Order: sequence, then structure tokens, then C-alpha cells
Amino acid sequence: MYDLIILGGGPAGYFAAERAADAGLRTLLFEERNLGGVCLNEGCIPTKSLLYSAKLADSARHGEEFGVFVDGVRLDHGVALDRKGKVVQKLVGGVTSSLKQRSVGAMRASGAIKGRGEEGFLIEAGGEEYEGARVLLCMGSEAIVPPIDGVKEGIESGFVLTSREILDLDSVPERLVIVGGGVIGLEFANYFTIAGSKVSVIEMLPEIGGAIDSDIAAALRTELEKAGVRFLLETKAAGFLADGVRVSGKNGEETIPADKVLLSIGRRPRTEGAGLETLGVHTEKGAVVTDVHMRTNVPGIWAAGDVNGKMMLAHTAYREAAVAVGDMTGTPENMRYDAIPQVVYTMPEAAGVGETEQSAVEKGYIYDKAVLPLLYSGRYIAENKGGSGIIKLLAERRSRRILGVHILGTYASEIILSAAMLVSSKTTIETAGKIVYPHPTVGEVLRDALLHLAQSKGV
Repeated sequence: MYDLIILGGGPAGYFAAERAADAGLRTLLFEERNLGGVCLNEGCIPTKSLLYSAKLADSARHGEEFGVFVDGVRLDHGVALDRKGKVVQKLVGGVTSSLKQRSVGAMRASGAIKGRGEEGFLIEAGGEEYEGARVLLCMGSEAIVPPIDGVKEGIESGFVLTSREILDLDSVPERLVIVGGGVIGLEFANYFTIAGSKVSVIEMLPEIGGAIDSDIAAALRTELEKAGVRFLLETKAAGFLADGVRVSGKNGEETIPADKVLLSIGRRPRTEGAGLETLGVHTEKGAVVTDVHMRTNVPGIWAAGDVNGKMMLAHTAYREAAVAVGDMTGTPENMRYDAIPQVVYTMPEAAGVGETEQSAVEKGYIYDKAVLPLLYSGRYIAENKGGSGIIKLLAERRSRRILGVHILGTYASEIILSAAMLVSSKTTIETAGKIVYPHPTVGEVLRDALLHLAQSKGV
């Protein structure tokens, strides 16, 4: 009899297992693939490893203005791929070791709810039955494969790939078509362009980047276009051929030649085969429904991570896992989604937290905003050739609290942490402006935006 059984070993699952074990719960975890889930094995970590290789190559190719002259720079995809594998292996090994040190039982198997036992819930995995007083659902998500003509044949032939398969592609395709201009698609577009591919991105919406601020998205698209990425906006993939993608959009129909196609139109929760229907766990549009404590409608069963479909980010999963375990162990907290940072790790980086201008309008906020170029930062000027980096800061007019911060440029992924603290704590413009920011840093632009807004009350 276990105190807690966890289905899924991604960020939500393994983090919850660590927290639960630290709280004294006898914990068992099931993961059918590798520990670490999509994040460590197929998403966050491997893509960042490849993108860093691309960043080094791109910097070397354009170093003349900085006095750095390098001849014959090339990005060896095979070497980058090998390093990516070693990075993933090391981190997965770290998770395995952490669980072992805490005496968490981690089994490579797919678990499914089979009903109720004498004291708890019955879970079947690997042909055996286990019983747990509590269950945490952390099955994660999977890539959406749309019912487009030719998609089945394309996947079977290896012509059409998801984000899982493309990470193991042993050569750089001469022509790569990416269906979907969200975070995943943009990061792969950036990497493969630098690696030597001719990249086209098909996006059905008027702008790239999904939920990121529209001004940041437009500026990022401009930078990626300068780097060689072709974007077809308000365009749909209508069919996959043997050597291309048939598209339909505002400019009519055409066929985009391709050697490989990446499908990256989004992800959906993985709930099939988990036995949720056995106990009537409530789902909506395929996602497990949870409350602010991560509880499902069935007492004793919680859910965290991508499986609840709220915000499919690894750092969201970590927090949801902590909230779920806290609720189990008598220290309940409410899960908040209003100050979760989002980052696109392209070159340049894009990051945001809190309300975008679009969401602020939709929610009826009366707000002021400041939009400044990152050229306000001496370090940014010293490290960048030209540069179109910007920061946008939104604040509620009456309360003066910071609603959202959005950045395009160097170190955006790191600066956004400070901004998230301000948004999360509902800090006012005046209070945040009194913080001492280190000089010279690119992050100083946050202070400049605050002071600018304090003085002008918006632009």
C-alpha cells in the first residue's frame, strides 16, 4: 500500500514525487518512457542545447564588427546532436538519482486506474496491481496530428515529423517546411536556418508566437525574416505530397517544396488508456479538470502538468505539482496562472509575463504602457550590432500595479524572472522603481521603463 501513486514522470510527476517523499509519503511513480518526460527528452532541454550550438555559430559568422574574424565557420549538426544526447542523458540521470535517494519507487511502465481497493485506488502497470491512498495524474501531452490529406502516409514514410522525431534527425534537410508558428515551430525554424536549411513556416493566424504580445511577435518575425525564415501567415496546410506541402491562404494556393516537414500546431493532454472513466474523472476537451488545489472531481485524485491543459509549460507543471502535494499533506495553496512567464528561445529571445495588451483590453483594464528600445541599455549597445530589442510594460492606471512585462532581445529569458516577481507580488510602478538594478546590464531597461511610465503615465 502506497501513500501516493503518480502516473507520469515528467516535470510534474518527478517533482511531485520528490516533494511527496520529502513530506514522508511512501511514493510510487510510473513512466512508460524516460524519466523527465517531454521537457527533458523531447522539448525544453534538447532544443536549448541545439539552439546554443546555433547561437555560437551565428555569433562567429557575424563577429567582424566586434573584432572577431573566423573563416570557414560551420555548424556540424551531427556533433550538436551528439552533445544534445549527452546533456539529456546527464539530466535524466540526475532525476533518476534524486528519486532513488528519496526511496521513490520509479517503474518504467504505463499505469492505469482499475478501480477502488479496500483502502485506496487500484493501479495496474506491467501486468501487476498496486494500491495507493492517493493518485496524482501527470501523463503529460502529445503532439497534435491534424487530419490533413497525406499526413498518415507522410508520417509513415518519415517525411512528416513531430518535435520528437526531428530531434533525432541525423542530417539537415535542404528545405524544411514547418506547419505552425508557435514557440516550438519558431525555435526549430531558428535552429535549422542557422544549420543551413531553407525554412518556410506556415501559420494560419495573422501573427506568429501564439499568446505572446503582438508587438513582440511582430518584431520577432521581422528578425527571423532577416535571418532567412519565410513566413506564410493566414495560411493553412491543405495536403502533404511526396515532396512538398500544398497550402491555401490569403494569397491563393501554392505548393511549398520540402525535404522534410515538421508538424508543430500544438499539443494535447494524454489521457487515453489511463482508466479515468473507471472512476468518472471529469475531463473537458480531453483535459483533466482541476480546481485551484489541483484536485479532480474524484476525492483522492489530483492532476498536474500538461494533462490538465491549463498552461503547457514545464515551470507551470513544477508549481502545480507543489500545490497538489501541499494539498495532500495539509498545507493547501491556490494555484495562480496570472504571473507565469513564457519564453521563446530564439535569437533574439522573446519573453513575457502577465497581461499582454490584447488580454488587458479583453479584461477591461484601464492601463498605461511604456514601450522602450533596449538601446536604453549600455550593455545592450556594447554587445549587439544595431538591434531592434524592445521592452513593453503595462500598469493599471488606478492602482499603479504592474500588469505585464514583455521583452524582445538579449537575455530576455533571464530578465523576465525579475518581471515575474513584480507581476506576481502586484508591485506598483513607484515601489519597483526604487529597486537598485545592477549596471551595466540589459535588465536595467526594466527600471527605465518603470521610470518612464512613472513620469509620463503612459505613451
